[in-house]
Amino acid sequence: MLLLNDSIGHRAPLDGSDANLLSCEAAREVERFLRRRDGYKVTPLVSLPCLAREIGVGAIQLKDEGHRFGLGSFKALGGSYAVIRLVLEEATRRLGRPIDISEIHRLEVKALAEAVTVSCATDGNHGRSVAQGAHLVGANCAIFVHSGVSEERIAAIARFGAQIVRVNGNYDDSVAESARVAAKNGWTTVSDTSWPGYERIPGLVMQGYTALVSEALRQLPEPPTHVFVQAGVGGVAAALAGHLSALLGDYRPFFTVVEPSRAACLFESARAGHSVKIAHGQSTVMAMLECYEPSLIAWRILSRAADAFMTVDDQDAISAMNLLANPEDNDPAVVAGESGGVGLAGLLRVAADPRLRGQTGLGPDARVFLINTEGATDPRLYEQLVGESPAQVAAKNHGKLSSS
Repeated sequence: MLLLNDSIGHRAPLDGSDANLLSCEAAREVERFLRRRDGYKVTPLVSLPCLAREIGVGAIQLKDEGHRFGLGSFKALGGSYAVIRLVLEEATRRLGRPIDISEIHRLEVKALAEAVTVSCATDGNHGRSVAQGAHLVGANCAIFVHSGVSEERIAAIARFGAQIVRVNGNYDDSVAESARVAAKNGWTTVSDTSWPGYERIPGLVMQGYTALVSEALRQLPEPPTHVFVQAGVGGVAAALAGHLSALLGDYRPFFTVVEPSRAACLFESARAGHSVKIAHGQSTVMAMLECYEPSLIAWRILSRAADAFMTVDDQDAISAMNLLANPEDNDPAVVAGESGGVGLAGLLRVAADPRLRGQTGLGPDARVFLINTEGATDPRLYEQLVGESPAQVAAKNHGKLSSS
């Protein structure tokens, strides 16, 4: 299903606070922070020319966030960035002078960080990023996981020294419990979703995601005409749409938000004309996108900066994983997790339907930008769905994959 954004606010300027949050200046500051971190590398931009010819578009470029900071997900840009920013702000307040990222390992800053506890709820990737950020600065960390989070993903979080708190129920239940316990204990909640009265920290998380747009625009031979990006609560989609809006204005690409059909809170919000919380139904294989209420900031931005909202089924996501793992002809293989290739799944659905191509303007000269938002963050499930291990898929390239 695809729904064009026909809201009264479509293509209206962003709110001033949102425009500042995702501005070019803010994105440059994010990249400055990232370059101070050990292990920072620009993630690869993968060209898929054979697939582009097959589906009748001019180009497909995919930003592969499976290589980000060893965490296997774009989330490495958000949660850890927010934690570091918050610790530096606390140090600035306590020490009475501006504390820069270059001072993060000073003993006096470390001592202050040890008194801070950050916490969040997670499906896996965001919690891993928050835990890594806390580990980097020496802060304490508690991560709340719901019953649907796999043991592999929990173990990946725990290796950074985070306390794991298990919550019966789904993601929304873990968000509520995380907020309750944090308020009781005086911890700082570092959530990737926002609600009334709680916007600044999720805004910092979203701000961290702008780095992948900055990198991609330097890597791309030409700006994209179309973007298909997957969404859960909408954080990364809003960060991209908002930053592209700030950077390119009326020349920004046609932006489509892609969600699981079983957890399409943004799609239903677009249909209703306002943010809505949808009922819980059958779980989706796209676990990182299984969210039932949009982030307040994300919806505010996407209601203006997104051009279309669409849904895909579980089998679409699995097919996209397999297509990326076993490309035809000379396209490189890409290890994409069950939520990682959902933007591609949306593109394939649109490309196969003349009516949808017409609605989105997806013509033979279209230059499409996608994001592989996660690699095989659950290797066992990946092998079950693809039939090969992540290492076997990655080995197919023999030097094809490179970054600019």
